[in-house]
Amino acid sequence: MKALITIAILVTFVMAFLAYRKNRDLKKLFITLGSFVVMLYILWVGFRVSVAIFPLKMANIVLGFFSWGGIVYYMLRDRYVWWVIFSPLLVPVLFVLFSLLGGSRYEDIWRQLF
Repeated sequence: MKALITIAILVTFVMAFLAYRKNRDLKKLFITLGSFVVMLYILWVGFRVSVAIFPLKMANIVLGFFSWGGIVYYMLRDRYVWWVIFSPLLVPVLFVLFSLLGGSRYEDIWRQLF
């Protein structure tokens, strides 16, 4: 599974550079790569906080696929759908909301975030 994720990340970088070579749009390249790096960071934070709550972990995986699809859609169609690309941000927000509402048994995860 880790190899598949690594290959998908590398393929996305290659697709971004091939799209740049095709149309020579430097702004689109920076937006694509910046969004992809931010998306990877948000997914990483989501995996760190969702270890304790399985439904949030599954939501993080599904939203990660949608977000990756949004970036590929931007590369192919030139339409930036920001709410799809940054949708994995819901997982850490929901974790914080759930822990504030129901009390937190996961203080060690809070220390890792801040």
